[in-house]
Amino acid sequence: MKDHLYQPGLPQLSEIAETCACLNVRKAARAITQLYDEVLQPSGLRVTQFTLLVSIALAGEAPVTRLANALVMDRTTLTRNLALLEHHGLVAIAPGTDQRTRMVTLTNQGREALAKALPLWEKAQKRVVSGLGRKQWNTLLADLSNIVSLACE
Repeated sequence: MKDHLYQPGLPQLSEIAETCACLNVRKAARAITQLYDEVLQPSGLRVTQFTLLVSIALAGEAPVTRLANALVMDRTTLTRNLALLEHHGLVAIAPGTDQRTRMVTLTNQGREALAKALPLWEKAQKRVVSGLGRKQWNTLLADLSNIVSLACE
């Protein structure tokens, strides 16, 4: 007798689609990314690049691992994204104090790109905050912070 794989029914699959935290957070992330990318388009930066430049600017100089941890990103994915920014002259990546460490800094060109994109980001941010309302926006920020904390335990 063959073992048969359990096949979920449509009601169960529908419930997953409606209530899965990961699916719904990722769907919202894709939608908001599209909005910011559209508004940032004249700057030549995608929102993922913009926020990475912001993180590097805040850090001053930071090892890749620390940036990855702060951004809750896989180190390999971050390294690929940094390589593209380095190729465009927006960041500099240099050896750290030991062979395993790579230090990342913003270049002058990176600071200029960030300054050019900032008013566009502010436009997108205002659209989101005003669309949700300040109270709902603050609640969402707190909820997202809680999700990150829960997932990183």
